[in-house]
Amino acid sequence: MPKEFTYRGYTLTQLQNLSMDEFINLLPSRQRRSFQRGLTPEQRILLEKIREAKESLRKGGNVKVKTHVRDMIILPEMVGITIFVHNGKEFVPIEIKPEMIGHYLGEFAVTNKPVKHGTPGIGASRSSMYVPLK
Repeated sequence: MPKEFTYRGYTLTQLQNLSMDEFINLLPSRQRRSFQRGLTPEQRILLEKIREAKESLRKGGNVKVKTHVRDMIILPEMVGITIFVHNGKEFVPIEIKPEMIGHYLGEFAVTNKPVKHGTPGIGASRSSMYVPLK
């Protein structure tokens, strides 16, 4: 039997029923301070788009939510939706799960790719002249 998700002693449905002020008090200090300073206009627009997408999902529609707002904190109302977050090059699809609540969107869209070194190509350096081609 899978363990039920809880965040600081609250289940997901209880979190979704909390007011914004009550939820903010549950967050870690950095996220709490960010919310107490107020949402930026970009974050407000994203939140409205997410609410519209949730509504259209209920009606059976399909809406893509794309954003550059990596500093948005994941709220309980976002759970279950897929958000495409820009990583500097492309939009990375992120399906919001309950365990992500309280984290930033940007944490899940990695901005750098690990370097995979291959063999040097022809003319890459003086030493590559002596690398056998086969």
